[in-house]
Amino acid sequence: MASVRRDRSERLWLRYLILGSWAIVCLAPMLWFLTIGFRPRTEIIVPHPIYWPSWSLDAWRLLVSDWPIASYLRNSVVAVAGSVVIDLVLAIPAAYALSRYEFRGREDIGFYILSTRMMAPAIVAVPIFFLFKNIGLLDTVWALMLVYAAINLSLVTWIIRSYMLDIPKELEDAARTDGAGDLTILREIIIPACLPGIITAAVIAAIFAINEFLFTLLIASTSKAYTMSVALANFTGGSDGIIYNAIALVSFLAFVPILIVVILIQKHLSRGLTMGAVKG
Repeated sequence: MASVRRDRSERLWLRYLILGSWAIVCLAPMLWFLTIGFRPRTEIIVPHPIYWPSWSLDAWRLLVSDWPIASYLRNSVVAVAGSVVIDLVLAIPAAYALSRYEFRGREDIGFYILSTRMMAPAIVAVPIFFLFKNIGLLDTVWALMLVYAAINLSLVTWIIRSYMLDIPKELEDAARTDGAGDLTILREIIIPACLPGIITAAVIAAIFAINEFLFTLLIASTSKAYTMSVALANFTGGSDGIIYNAIALVSFLAFVPILIVVILIQKHLSRGLTMGAVKG
């Protein structure tokens, strides 16, 4: 009995050792970026490594005094969160219709929705620019929100549809027997049953929206609507050269919100990534 307990304890410590080592590997780049953000620029650009660097708040002072970094972060959060909400509001009913209703051309419509994600975004960049210019939304966070939502809507719809296909139809038949309508079934049965899939689709849409640069640079022509991705690009040149410590600090600040979201919903996210498979 003691030997079994000892073997179990050794396996547990080995598991912790492996997971701890992997956590260090994953966290090392983030911590490295953070340390670069608090180092003087003169020490970063030297040709030889500095093993015992000195610490400086120059990059932070630059962000606070010369760059409205809080405004850029707010624009990013509002644009990304708003686009995810729009995607979910439109994608959940669409996915329910494509997964439950029987009508002619259902599979063709589902594939057409997904095929719009295969198109190169640069093809529609100029028309979208003139569209927002004509309706007066150019250089606004609202325009970024709508563009992000339009780009990711097809993918979100397809992901949620794949999870809804895994839900047994017998649950809906039982609810209809009790007199429930389609909206009640969607709200009370379908959405709770595929909640991990919905959360997974929302996180994927948020990551794609955060990484979007082309439309952000095209629509946000002034700092009023800049997001973190465009603000980060502004540190890559100029009369002072590349400001490496500011780039590292802004990159870390841009990464923190999505990291916090993933940590908070990791239970649902892991379930959503492992349940079911994408169906055609």
